Amino acid sequence: MAEYQHTVTSAGEMTQRFIEFVLMHAQNAAFMLGQIPHPQTGKPEVNLDMAQLLIDQLVMLQDKTSGNLNSDEARILNGTIANLQMAFVEAVQQREVHGEAAAPDAAPAAAAGPGPVSSPASVAEPPKADPGKVEPAPATESRKKFVKNYGS
Repeated sequence: MAEYQHTVTSAGEMTQRFIEFVLMHAQNAAFMLGQIPHPQTGKPEVNLDMAQLLIDQLVMLQDKTSGNLNSDEARILNGTIANLQMAFVEAVQQREVHGEAAAPDAAPAAAAGPGPVSSPASVAEPPKADPGKVEPAPATESRKKFVKNYGS
């Protein structure tokens, strides 16, 4: 068996590790919000679902560590969460302005890479309704199932 060597970690080291963990999580969230360009393409890519998950994980960490953090740790965690929540709101608003409001999952599929590309002329038209047959109107279902609001 491998020998386990217990090392004593000072409070300062633990604070530094905690802050590094929070900032690493924040960097990943910023990447998902498109604030950091993709290293291969050089272009920002937005994945609001993943950004929301990362922000929610930091909020969970904040809740679970409440009362156990020193002032520096609490200040950095609270500030990081507030900044990411504002960036998330801005990213959602920017997406709505550019007409991409309800389809965050459509972008990765479109950017997946080369594949068969169909021109508008090659797309089949939907079948025309039979005038003698009455079909029920399709149920209008909103594409937004859940919206997280970090604002007031």
